[in-house]
Amino acid sequence: MGGQKQWHLQEEALGAERSLVLVALPGFGDLNGEPAISTINGLAKRVLAAVDAQGIMQFDLMGHSMGGMIVQEVIRLAPDRVRRLILYATGSIGVLPGRFETIEESKARGHCDGIQSTARRIAATWFLHGEAARCYGPCADIAAQTSPDAFHAGLEAMQSWSGQPDLPSIRSETLILWGDRDRTYPWSQTEILWQSIPHVHLAVVPGCAHAVHMEKPALFNATLKDFLEA
Repeated sequence: MGGQKQWHLQEEALGAERSLVLVALPGFGDLNGEPAISTINGLAKRVLAAVDAQGIMQFDLMGHSMGGMIVQEVIRLAPDRVRRLILYATGSIGVLPGRFETIEESKARGHCDGIQSTARRIAATWFLHGEAARCYGPCADIAAQTSPDAFHAGLEAMQSWSGQPDLPSIRSETLILWGDRDRTYPWSQTEILWQSIPHVHLAVVPGCAHAVHMEKPALFNATLKDFLEA
């Protein structure tokens, strides 16, 4: 439940130094009128098509939350194209063990309460201080743009996916970035990534939940720059 506009603080900080491609996914944000994709593999192919369309052969790649699953699938499909990988607030087990509520509960709330209300409620869990967080409003507005089909397709895509068996085969230098109060991906998910990927670096940001890039953007951006420029 995101969109390109969630990353404006990173565009401002990083865009002057490197070319950025923010990949839009069908059913989310400004593309909420497009048909949704219901598999992580299909979403990964959409990402590859986006960079292919710009003639980019090798690239650094970051994915957040479900996007982190998508980029794990991208590197499985095209391992030689990813120079450095950033897995941000994500995991390798699609059923999201330890999440604030199960995927089935989110599906049910979506049906019962409606997608917009459910999206805003879930977005509040992404911030340490919930709806009182400074960036909650704009983030919730973007989440509420998610189409009903994309909401349910995204949950189905995650629930049916696991990238854990493929983690040891990731050859790219990888940064795992995680907020220590994340309610969506607990430490147990992060630890699996950290212990399983060969060339791995870990950054734990204190006092943040699932949206570190909005809660502590200066620290987040500095961490990305340090890793990408190493």
